[in-house]
Amino acid sequence: MSSTVETVQTDAEVPAAVARYLASNGLAPQAVCWPQLAVLDWAAAGLQVAGRAANGNDPIGITGCFCAIAETGTLMLLSGPDSPATVSLLPETHIAIVKTARLVRTMEDAFALMRAEHGPVPRAINFISGPSRTGDIEQTIVLGAHGPCRVHLVLVGGDC
Repeated sequence: MSSTVETVQTDAEVPAAVARYLASNGLAPQAVCWPQLAVLDWAAAGLQVAGRAANGNDPIGITGCFCAIAETGTLMLLSGPDSPATVSLLPETHIAIVKTARLVRTMEDAFALMRAEHGPVPRAINFISGPSRTGDIEQTIVLGAHGPCRVHLVLVGGDC
């Protein structure tokens, strides 16, 4: 799906993994993240990360995810006050922190988990399967046409 992946063991390792990814791609060490992720020690990794919704000027957005679907390589994000959808949709680079304990086999498993833990469906569910793409113009694939052109996953919790 054109996403890249790094695996770490603990949440404390996430900022360094993000810093490595940004440096290896020549990207600036500044980003926005979901508010609950702002507690990670981003500064120790040399990053400036603000816990807020993204705007059109933010180049990098860091999110968690409700779960990840192994069958399709898809992330399931539920929008809400602590998980603004703009962080995964507006920046050119989306970095998702994925807990390996939140990997499910199928889309049906993802919906069953959502119903069991959340009851009513949230106002929006976003499914992300890599960078946005289109082949509308001369059937040439273009990444980032309607959203991020790069998606990087940091899997937390060991090897899958």
